[in-house]
Amino acid sequence: MDESSSKNVNTSFVSNPPVDHALMYKTHVINTAMAVLAALVVVLSVLKTASWKRRVALAAIDLKIVMMFLLFYAGDLANVFVLVTVATGVYWVLLSKHLSVTLPLPHQEKHFVTYILCAFALKAVQFLHKLTVQLSVDIFFIDWERPRNTPRRPMSSAGQQKRDRLPVSIWRTYFVANAWIEIQTVRKIKPTFQIMAVLFFLEGFGFSKYTLREPWPSSTSSNEAATPSYSLVLRYGLASSLWLGIGLMQAIFTSFYEICVYDKFLQFVDLCSVSNISVLLLPQKCFGYYIHGRSVHGHADTNMEEMNKNLRREAESLCGQRGLLPSTDMQTFQVALNTRLRSQYDRIRQSFTGRQRPTRLGDPGAANHWEQNIRAYNTMNHFLGSIIDHAHTDMDYYVKDKLGLETVMDLELLEPFEKSIFYNDRASSFSDVLFYGQETTLLVFDMLFFCVVDLAYQNFVLAGILTFIEQMIFQVICVYFGKKNLVYKTQVDGLFLI
Repeated sequence: MDESSSKNVNTSFVSNPPVDHALMYKTHVINTAMAVLAALVVVLSVLKTASWKRRVALAAIDLKIVMMFLLFYAGDLANVFVLVTVATGVYWVLLSKHLSVTLPLPHQEKHFVTYILCAFALKAVQFLHKLTVQLSVDIFFIDWERPRNTPRRPMSSAGQQKRDRLPVSIWRTYFVANAWIEIQTVRKIKPTFQIMAVLFFLEGFGFSKYTLREPWPSSTSSNEAATPSYSLVLRYGLASSLWLGIGLMQAIFTSFYEICVYDKFLQFVDLCSVSNISVLLLPQKCFGYYIHGRSVHGHADTNMEEMNKNLRREAESLCGQRGLLPSTDMQTFQVALNTRLRSQYDRIRQSFTGRQRPTRLGDPGAANHWEQNIRAYNTMNHFLGSIIDHAHTDMDYYVKDKLGLETVMDLELLEPFEKSIFYNDRASSFSDVLFYGQETTLLVFDMLFFCVVDLAYQNFVLAGILTFIEQMIFQVICVYFGKKNLVYKTQVDGLFLI
């Protein structure tokens, strides 16, 4: 062999690194795990779709059910991608600096990055779907307060007292509505602390140096070889594990804090009781949540002295308990409504015009809309109150506990044909229609957003800043459209929502 041919062989060997069969095997294992888990979660998505089908009272399988299955499967498949990619990234992080292993080359990392991008896209679809449900939930505040007679001054002629009926104050409803807006975006973790903590470990403690790639010997210049590049697999593995680990620790701390110190959602239930207002939430057509806030004292429009006296009576057990059923304290329920009740609810709600008050003086059309809304509000309030009081035998309900299997699988085995079913809900799961109940989805979505930005720019600080902006944008969207939905569904005046 002559000198020129020998030089060509050496050049091709240097430019094309040897094939790492162990790395190819690991890639095959990752692909196999993806395929197996993606097939298994089909069953989970089918169960979610079946539960949703019952909750919206659909009899036959149609295009809407197929679309919901695809939405559920998108979220479950995103979890598969996240599980496999995070496990793979952590594997490389733990082994790359302690054992003699070969990191994936840049062209081999493209498949890994593709999995991350797929996970982000699918998780974004799931998050936007859950956000849409939250911002379109049917909600109504049932005011149990009734007009009260009050004595006036004695009449001069006969010396008799004339009693007048005071109107019910709307301020309690406004107060509860503002409290509901306040807990819309409450989360189990503190998003700002989450970003700062992750950046502190990555940049402050210098963990990012563990994501450097060892230079591959090649024919490149000495200057290029002297500047080691970052491994995308290591950056993702380190950032994602830190994000999820810190988020998990925050969630655990929040759980203990709520048990021992302060629980915002139990406080909201207490506020409803003190305000004499119940809350009905319907994220699906025939399924939702009920918070029983009927005051055990019969009224809440009172002064401070009487309010404190009532609270002391409750503390000393000198009055009834707050529960829906006699001698119980259960106030939160999951509800499965029959179709007759839902149909009547929809008929009353259709009379809501969306106009809150006259826009200008002398506008008879706006005034008529305003009066129509008031009548519709009073009709809905009376109807739902009478349902809770068992006044309609054809739309009655009964209370029961959910079976353990129903709780684990998040579905209802019984269909409410004759009567609606109120399931005792000790976990206050009405938070499922809020950010708080979707913390896992939000945590993973934020993590993927952070990692995708970092993979694009290889800058953890920039990724943290953009993630913070993303979180603020979605919080503003949730509060803004949540208020608009609340104004339309409950007929409260938007001017009094803070």
